[in-house]
Amino acid sequence: MQAVVTGATSGIGKAIALALREEGYDVFALGRRTEALVELEALGIKGIQVDLANREATRLAVQALQPDVLVNNAGIMPPLVNFCETRDEDIDQAIAVNIASVIYLTRMLAPAMRQRRSGHIFFTGSTAGHAPFANLAVYCATKAAIAGFAQALRLDLASTQVRVTEIVAGRVETDLYKNLLSLEARAAMYAGHSAVQPKDVATMVLAVLALPASVDVARFDILPTQPAAAMGAQNKDK
Repeated sequence: MQAVVTGATSGIGKAIALALREEGYDVFALGRRTEALVELEALGIKGIQVDLANREATRLAVQALQPDVLVNNAGIMPPLVNFCETRDEDIDQAIAVNIASVIYLTRMLAPAMRQRRSGHIFFTGSTAGHAPFANLAVYCATKAAIAGFAQALRLDLASTQVRVTEIVAGRVETDLYKNLLSLEARAAMYAGHSAVQPKDVATMVLAVLALPASVDVARFDILPTQPAAAMGAQNKDK
């Protein structure tokens, strides 16, 4: 069995790649960070260095692959600012990485799954794709686009037994905010175990894969039992 995971050098992608490797999959990790890919290779995962925003480079990187599982996890978050202050280059990059590269990579690999009449495609979405958040207009737009694409793709592939699942993650403790928030702000965000861990998402992915082929989980929402907002309210009451 073969799996392709994008954004596998850290966070959710890395956790999923490792979990799939433990399940016996031959895992290929696509990413840009050479040192992180080398670390993954030491753990039995094959690293492929590629900029997913470069369509032709991506095509060459995956042309020999025939994955049973594709996990579209790579994504970025633009600076947390009011939309009116958002820079053009940040908008372009978010669309290129979060939407365009995901659709094109799927287009490269899905036809073979359809022909084999088997396979499972995952998309790492976000609660931001289903609800509004201030200072996240562009990010919300990209994740909403992925949500719509995933569900329409599921219908396109339903008759071929290829399954499609959107992962709707809430607050997950990853490096997504590493360059956007201070250490103190990130510590406060994840205080009191108010965040899902990447390995929790990976556990859910394995659970979905283990379901009978006749069952397709269109999307699963994975959220902290006690969100940070609730923690703050609780602490305020004390």
